[in-house]
Amino acid sequence: MTSEAKPGAIRLLPGARMRVALGLAIVADLVQLVAFPFFITGAASPADDVVDVGMCVGLSLLLGWHWEFAPSFAAKLVPGVDLVPLWTLAVANVYRKAKLAAAAEMARQGERG
Repeated sequence: MTSEAKPGAIRLLPGARMRVALGLAIVADLVQLVAFPFFITGAASPADDVVDVGMCVGLSLLLGWHWEFAPSFAAKLVPGVDLVPLWTLAVANVYRKAKLAAAAEMARQGERG
């Protein structure tokens, strides 16, 4: 028995990658919240830029590119927005959409079969 998926089947993101991505997002949001004085200036803060660019690249490598990452990245350029856990919310939304797509695919397969 092989572990290959059927061609054209929608797969959920592997659980380990999703957990790592969520963990990284939580850590990034906590760092930006705890070290708030270093990040309050938004786009003018080099520390903020390093964390946000690193998160955008890291999450894209782990989960692939998702449009949910763009608002998180752009909103962090605004001073004071680091109080909102946007990276964590973006990863949670990617997970939610993947679950909905998988459920819809299962329903379509059930109607055919």
